[in-house]
Amino acid sequence: MSIHEECGVFGVYSQHPEDVASLAYYGLYSLQHRGQEGCGIVVNDDGVFSGHKGLGLVSEVFTRSVMKQFPQGKLAVAHARYGTTGGSNLANCQPIEVNHLKGKLALAHNGNLSNALQLRRELELSGAIFHTTSDTETIAYVITRERITAPSIQAAVSRAVDRLEGAFSLVMMSSTKLIAVRDLHGFRPLCYGRMEDGTYIVASESCALHAVGAQFERDLLPGEILTFDENGVHSDTSHCATAPKKLCIFEYIYFARPDSVIDGVSVHDARIRAGQILAKAHPAEADIVIGVPDSGLDAAMGYARQSGIPYGIGLIKNKYIGRTFIAPGQDHRVDQVKIKLSPVESEVRGKRVVLVDDSIVRGTTSGRIVRLLRDAGATQIHMRISAPPFLHPCYYGTDIDSCEHLIACQHSLSEIEQIIGVDSLGYLPTENLRDLCGSDEYCSACFDGNYPTTIPEDTRKDQFEQKLSQRKVGEKP
Repeated sequence: MSIHEECGVFGVYSQHPEDVASLAYYGLYSLQHRGQEGCGIVVNDDGVFSGHKGLGLVSEVFTRSVMKQFPQGKLAVAHARYGTTGGSNLANCQPIEVNHLKGKLALAHNGNLSNALQLRRELELSGAIFHTTSDTETIAYVITRERITAPSIQAAVSRAVDRLEGAFSLVMMSSTKLIAVRDLHGFRPLCYGRMEDGTYIVASESCALHAVGAQFERDLLPGEILTFDENGVHSDTSHCATAPKKLCIFEYIYFARPDSVIDGVSVHDARIRAGQILAKAHPAEADIVIGVPDSGLDAAMGYARQSGIPYGIGLIKNKYIGRTFIAPGQDHRVDQVKIKLSPVESEVRGKRVVLVDDSIVRGTTSGRIVRLLRDAGATQIHMRISAPPFLHPCYYGTDIDSCEHLIACQHSLSEIEQIIGVDSLGYLPTENLRDLCGSDEYCSACFDGNYPTTIPEDTRKDQFEQKLSQRKVGEKP
């Protein structure tokens, strides 16, 4: 089992009609690491919305024939999804489109509301009918209900922010405006940039700006609402500084691409520092340091630099396999880790290896990787993890749903060493997390249990689907 995170968002605002769908396509392509279950693009052509969504990778969903169907437009919203709240199905793919009394809305969301179930119940009791099991639809409902009495879409969004709790980086468009929102704590990243022709781009990470040739302007502030329209960019900071900033620290450890810069901190540099901290906290007598592709590579480089042990490429990742990969047959006999990763025997045979990875969840995948290296001839394997052990569930968009599924909650360090088959194991000390980003403005609740918001009453990730599945056969919703 690997850790996943909910989604990448992307938005375009142009002063003149152009091929905004292609910009959205390349933006999503660069954010593919944030979500590989499904994706979608909605283009706004003078108030007429044209959208396409599907399950799979960006290149699979948006074929050449699909892209030809998009019109020229001034605005676009796009989304790459990995679901935590709600299941993996087409209905839960985003952006979500809504027609309401005062116009239209297309919304893409990265994060997870901690009060989603409470809001959904309130809306259902007032007559709302939901078509998905995603909390993104709940956000769309809250905004559109506020829009009925609000003087503008910006005012409606501002009111909605007061009702939402948890993590939400939003990109949405009305018939004439593009709006970007970052939650009060800034759990998830969101930034914007500008192209040479004046086109504005909003994205989860700065790497997506670079992919389409946009110059990075800045990150959105926690609680900030940015509106892009024919008069330029307008910032509403009325919700800013109303809650402590708590960017998810796992963005630096795993989620973000190494070439991104989040809130002024290079992701690559943060991972190098993590590896250096590991080398100091958990030294090992070894012949080579290797990383588990891809997120363990930078930390492995940092470990090698600090320890003086040579860095090497000991594992090769098959870059042509996405998470949509399905074995054609006998999948119960084939170890899919062997298909995705291959050891470089000449690098590890007869050597004592330091193996650096970003995390251990259940321990199953780690054990299989260790066996690959043992079979390739490694004499010792010292595993180093560039994060502390997962001890608590996350309610803000990371797919860590239950303590019973976390190996560190069920076993001691020595027991985990035996389970995954390593000679030694060392985690990043929790007290050193601040060294990754240079401040204390981060959320580490999945490691230490210090939650920035109220813990929801119903803590199941698939709470909406379980609610539906618990109905008896033939029972009406």
